[in-house]
Amino acid sequence: MLRFVSILSIAALLCTACSTVDLFEKNVVLDNHEWSAGNKPVIEFDITDTSARYNLYVVIRHGDDYRYNNLWMNIHTQAPGDSTAKVQSLDLTLANNEKGWLGTGMDDIYEHRIRISQTPIPLKKGRYRFQLEQIMRDDPLPAVYNVGLRVEKALN
Repeated sequence: MLRFVSILSIAALLCTACSTVDLFEKNVVLDNHEWSAGNKPVIEFDITDTSARYNLYVVIRHGDDYRYNNLWMNIHTQAPGDSTAKVQSLDLTLANNEKGWLGTGMDDIYEHRIRISQTPIPLKKGRYRFQLEQIMRDDPLPAVYNVGLRVEKALN
């Protein structure tokens, strides 16, 4: 009985330690494991809860043979009711000299979930449209397998 109570207590502690709730994630597979500048994946999702705040992440999956420590990209964001998209240029750090690849890896594939909102942000009710565009010098950019977007509801 004591063992059951201990396990239940640990499970309850782990559940209360969570600070986000997954809401949405979509990843787009890139043909031939390369991302051409003309391939601008579109990701759309709906927001219904306007009382919450959200964290936004870019998801990148690449091979160990990716040649750079970073990835430059533009994110075109169109919020509900907006007639035009806002463009945000990002320099995403994927590796450094001390640690190597910063994402999680299995064999020779690495995944990065990089937060692009500095703090949790409120979102309007409705459909959001994101377009992802690589703006690196290489075209196509080799050894990039997937690119995507993740939205999490912040609990505090």
